[in-house]
Amino acid sequence: MGVGKSTVGRLLAERLGTGFRDTDEDIVAAEGRTIADIFVEEGEPAFRAIEKEAVRRAVAAHEGVLALGGGAVLDPDTRALLAGHRVVYLSMDVEEAVRRTGLNVARPLLAVNPRKQWRELMEARRHLYEEVAAAVVATDGRTPEEVTRAALDALELKEA
Repeated sequence: MGVGKSTVGRLLAERLGTGFRDTDEDIVAAEGRTIADIFVEEGEPAFRAIEKEAVRRAVAAHEGVLALGGGAVLDPDTRALLAGHRVVYLSMDVEEAVRRTGLNVARPLLAVNPRKQWRELMEARRHLYEEVAAAVVATDGRTPEEVTRAALDALELKEA
């Protein structure tokens, strides 16, 4: 959350001369409501089912850069689907997360004790991100342009 997946993804797609797609945006468009509203109205399990299907459709239909929501890797089928793809895990520490997002309550999984919950989420997810990643790029203290360059270098990709 707040790591810059959409911003860096758009820059990366532009540099590679390809399209960009964000599964969170797909979900909001398809559902006609925010992700926070889906969490509140239907709960996390329902959201994860919607997310799983959105990722499946996007991977099947999109050839360019794809940004996934931070919890998409929780699903083992999604992790299997990502195998063989060039996945970049954009990492950051909690202090950077606070600086970027303020860990505000608009993020449903951080509503009670944001710093503690962010740390717990990362402890639960980090190994999953690393499992699917072809490259890990730290975003702390870097501009989106610097992160994009690091991702291109890590994947040994040439700009279009």
